[in-house]
Amino acid sequence: MVGALWESTGLSAITWQQAVMLGIAFVLMYLGIRRKYEPLLLVPIAFGVFLANFPMAGIMEPGGLLYTLYKGIEMGVYPPLIFLGVGAMTDFGPLIANPRSLLLGAAAQLGIFTTFLIASALNLPGLSFTLPEAASIAIIAGADGPTAIFLAAMLAPHLLAPIAISAYSYMALVPIIQPPVMKLLTTKAERKIKMTQMRKVSRAEKILFPIVVTLFSGLLVPNSLPLIGTLMFGNLLRECGVTQRLSYTAQNELMNIVTIFVGLTVGATAKGEAFISVTTISILLLGAASFALATAGGVLFGKILCWLSKGKINPLIGAAGVSAVPMSARVVQLVGQEEDRTNFLLMHAMGPNVAGVIGSAIAAGVLLSVLR
Repeated sequence: MVGALWESTGLSAITWQQAVMLGIAFVLMYLGIRRKYEPLLLVPIAFGVFLANFPMAGIMEPGGLLYTLYKGIEMGVYPPLIFLGVGAMTDFGPLIANPRSLLLGAAAQLGIFTTFLIASALNLPGLSFTLPEAASIAIIAGADGPTAIFLAAMLAPHLLAPIAISAYSYMALVPIIQPPVMKLLTTKAERKIKMTQMRKVSRAEKILFPIVVTLFSGLLVPNSLPLIGTLMFGNLLRECGVTQRLSYTAQNELMNIVTIFVGLTVGATAKGEAFISVTTISILLLGAASFALATAGGVLFGKILCWLSKGKINPLIGAAGVSAVPMSARVVQLVGQEEDRTNFLLMHAMGPNVAGVIGSAIAAGVLLSVLR
């Protein structure tokens, strides 16, 4: 009787890998709750990891709750819905006012394509990646969780857990990872540069922008349309002035529900036996390197624009060319104000930040077109 009771408990079946993953879940919850590192993302992911690593629970087995919710990721539904909410929450005005920001967003995609080349070239015993796997890892450089999930689900679903957790973790660690790279590549004088106030963007421009971007991206990179199309639709709801209720729903109720589903189900794919491996560690390391490369690409191109403009553009804003909206723009503001408390770079950095979202989605579409 006692033996049967013991065998019916999870304690009798727990593996060391599951125990380690439960510990990782506690660390992630600590970072999200206590340190407030992107809690809306990190807390659901952490609890998903927590739920998935209880032995004998079967929560991710066919018929289980999270298994059913996970179908939204497999079918590529959740990431576009998140982009819809992001579009509804984001003001594209800084990008429209300064179109050169698009170049900074494009420069930051250096991290994606460089990491793709590095990952695809790896050929070590027990550690090599196919081209689809390398592309899915490389997209971590964009610091864009939904795009990383979208591409990994299409090209390398077996690597979804480490890729998604890496992408969201590095999004949360933007204030830690980016400043050292930014300071290394810029001088004190460059960080002090003050930029002139941007022009006012008309309502007509704000309405036309999402329509035009959707038109061109849909024609040039059709595979980017699920992400770009929903991003721009959300922004059109925000700017057109006649769909306030829909915009509010996209920004709040819809965004919150989808974030919960994505966080829990992505975390629940991180089962100990599959997650704890050399492959996972290499993905985490490649992801960190790719994010640093993306930051460096944006800053270095910012230095070029600074030189071409004869010192009118602060190269720090190039660091915001990654997709972490608005975290990277805030980091640019903080680093700039460390040198001069009267320097306000936030709105200038929002242009490259929004451009980075568009750029990483288009990069994902290009990789999907070539490799699927």
